[in-house]
Amino acid sequence: MKRVMFVCKKNSARSQMAEGFAKTIGQGKIEVISSGLEASQVRPEAIATMKDAGIDISAQTSKTLSEFKSENFDMVISLCGCGVNLPPEWLTREVFEDWQLDDPAEQPEIFPRVRDEIRERVTRLVESLQVASVG
Repeated sequence: MKRVMFVCKKNSARSQMAEGFAKTIGQGKIEVISSGLEASQVRPEAIATMKDAGIDISAQTSKTLSEFKSENFDMVISLCGCGVNLPPEWLTREVFEDWQLDDPAEQPEIFPRVRDEIRERVTRLVESLQVASVG
């Protein structure tokens, strides 16, 4: 089973939503966690917009990347363009992607759009892992 780390600057919105979708869509297929370059708190807007999509992330907490070891993860997905700020050992995992999604914290009205973009990308990610394991 692949282990995925979603990372964002503060682990307050985008990475938290990605973790929520991945735990739901990838249940039994991937292990997932999210973290940030710094910790903060999960934004209420992220919790509310995910609730609108039928996923409860209210129990998730903000964590720092430094709490984890890169060798424990196969894939690292940056959601905010922060890949350039990650320690090198995180960039050399089996898969590294930087999705560079807009920050809804600065424009709360875009939370639903960003949430839907994350859902689409997480769905494609999980589907690609299933294809790879079959092939």
